[in-house]
Amino acid sequence: MDVVVIGAGQAGLSSAYFLSRSGLGFVVLDRSPRPGGAWQFRWPSLTLGATHRVHDLPGLPLGVADTTRPSSEVVSEYFAAYERAFDLPVRRPVGVRSVREGQDGRLLVETSAGDWSARALINATGTWDRPFWPRYPGQESFRGRQLHTADYTTREEFAGKHVVVVGAGASGIQLLMEIAEITTTTWVTRRPPVFKEGVFNEEAGRETVARVDARVRAGLPPGSVIGASTGYPVNPAVKAAMAAGILDRLPMFDRIVPEGVAWDDGRLVEADVILWATGFRPVINHLAPLHLREPGGGIRVEDTRAVLDPRVHLVGYGPSASTIGANRAGRTAVQHIRRLLAAPEAGVSRDVVSSASAASDVSFAPDAPVVPAA
Repeated sequence: MDVVVIGAGQAGLSSAYFLSRSGLGFVVLDRSPRPGGAWQFRWPSLTLGATHRVHDLPGLPLGVADTTRPSSEVVSEYFAAYERAFDLPVRRPVGVRSVREGQDGRLLVETSAGDWSARALINATGTWDRPFWPRYPGQESFRGRQLHTADYTTREEFAGKHVVVVGAGASGIQLLMEIAEITTTTWVTRRPPVFKEGVFNEEAGRETVARVDARVRAGLPPGSVIGASTGYPVNPAVKAAMAAGILDRLPMFDRIVPEGVAWDDGRLVEADVILWATGFRPVINHLAPLHLREPGGGIRVEDTRAVLDPRVHLVGYGPSASTIGANRAGRTAVQHIRRLLAAPEAGVSRDVVSSASAASDVSFAPDAPVVPAA
């Protein structure tokens, strides 16, 4: 193949759309059992109206969707229709084990369904498959249940149990407020949470993206959107939770004991459940053989390109880790790849020089309206 795309979420499908119009041969490898990316695994109570806006994929609008339906259903159906509408070559379930240097300047993509040899790679694997579990003293001694937001299904399973929710991100706050409607909770965070009054507008979005972009350009892990932004937006539900004391947080506990969580000052909170809403990390371990990580722990990325290997593009990573950002990054990655593969140096593995990037811009045919297959 000219290009292998890993992942068929928003970032992978956007990239595939522009590849389908580029004249390059490509395949999309997706480890999930069906269309929908990470959305298919979201908890049923997360309705479309409760999510951050799901932006249209290029060439095919989502249209007017029922905001009361689970986002997992709506987005999965949309992604499936998108794959059909553009006849995208998605193969699933295919797990990518590693990407390493191949022959003649190509990349060797080793998978559960055989190997692919590619001239370039778009990594669009997101974060869902790598939930982050912090380690605390005594964690193994806890007699109750521990789970991550990735394992969450419904609040009803916690009825009559005291739940400690750990984390100040969007998922942590949403699930805390949801669970608190049917049982008692304690909220614990490492840092005091910041709440933002007013609308999260375009200017604030650009500032957030700029902060994350600066991190990945420096070779640091991207971090969370909430951490890079000015705080969690205050809406009527948040105001009600504040008034009810649900969002009164405690500082992070020092250890876990069999009956709950404890602090060095002697405080103890008995608990039946610890819910770790502690975020996710980018799924990039399969790229380890290419040695792309910087001393700071991340992959240095400029305009989707891995600085240490311009054959590798990361879409949905860092500043493009949003539905609208992934769309734009997919187009950008394909433009860069077309320039790279058209350059005389394209056969020289990771020593490809920047002259490929200086080639003239690549234009695409204008988008045309498409009616999805029935």
